[in-house]
Amino acid sequence: MLIRGGENVYCVEVESVLYDHPAVMDAAVVGIPHRVLGEEVGAVVQVTPSSRVTEDDLRKHVAARLAGFKVPVRIEIRQDPLPRNANGKILKRQLRDELTAADHSAAR
Repeated sequence: MLIRGGENVYCVEVESVLYDHPAVMDAAVVGIPHRVLGEEVGAVVQVTPSSRVTEDDLRKHVAARLAGFKVPVRIEIRQDPLPRNANGKILKRQLRDELTAADHSAAR
């Protein structure tokens, strides 16, 4: 769970909606630090090899099914599998760190 401006956002709920999109093979939702809101919703998805889906397409897909505050502000689309530990669990901390580092690089 992450907290965005006092609202609880359950990652599994957003991930479930992302999985409903036909182009999404795997998804992880993480909290991206935000100075005012505490956290923003971010996502990393692995898409099918032939997919041409965009970040905006996925954002619209989520927005049509969930409240606006649950829609990811950033969705990173990957062709490669998401990182997992030996037990098969997605390494969300690593993904959050990657999204945060990319945001800081873009801000410079």
